[in-house]
Amino acid sequence: MKAPVPFGQFYPGDSPVHRLEPRAKMGLVAAFMAMLFTVDGFAGLAAATAVAAVAVAVSSVPPRLVLRGIRAVSIILVFTLLAHGLRWNPATVTLLRVGPVALDAQGVVTGLFFVVRIVLLVVGTSLLTLTTSPVRLADGLERLMRPLEVLRFPAGEVAMMLTVALRFIPTTAEEAEKIVVAQVARGARFDTGGLLKRARAYVPVLVPLFVSLFRRADELATAMEARCYRGGAGRTRFTESRMTRADRAALLVGAAVMILVGVVL
Repeated sequence: MKAPVPFGQFYPGDSPVHRLEPRAKMGLVAAFMAMLFTVDGFAGLAAATAVAAVAVAVSSVPPRLVLRGIRAVSIILVFTLLAHGLRWNPATVTLLRVGPVALDAQGVVTGLFFVVRIVLLVVGTSLLTLTTSPVRLADGLERLMRPLEVLRFPAGEVAMMLTVALRFIPTTAEEAEKIVVAQVARGARFDTGGLLKRARAYVPVLVPLFVSLFRRADELATAMEARCYRGGAGRTRFTESRMTRADRAALLVGAAVMILVGVVL
């Protein structure tokens, strides 16, 4: 049984995107997000879509894995489209009217712009986690936050916490799916009745799910203590991640191009 969300999953591979240093990938994702929030037209979104398509193709990650994350934000996409498209007052160009509520053409176009922006954000962040193992991701986060240690910021602990939380998203989703299947086999129904009845039907799912999460967290803490984990201070690594000239060149060139596209388009 596969987890229905790809966040936190790692797709093994040996593509140039996989080999890129985690800090360089995080920088490129940050530049990609800056480009998305800077462009103000569909021409800019088209350029961002092209960048995302090239990155997915170079990474050798199946597009279905990257796009599967859109299901997790489908409600947000629908709400965004309706929030911009529906008008209580008379619309400029009415596409559909139900009583006093109308669907405005210009509002739909604006809603589609923000929907595409959200989809590209999901694609960019999903590609980061799909091409970076949890260990390398934690290492990259810790190195990025290391300058904050001057202010006594626990960079190592925070990086480990974020990585563990991200890693257990698909595990939690898979565990919830197993519990739902088990409850359905016992006669539970999750697709009948009103909203309140359906919410109550999920109580037998949430209780064992939280019990399983607490048990898994306790087992993880015990395992980390048994391996003498005491935070990031003095911790050594089997493989040291270092940025090469190729990583720096990819970061500088890629970030410069994306920021330029965001400013121009």
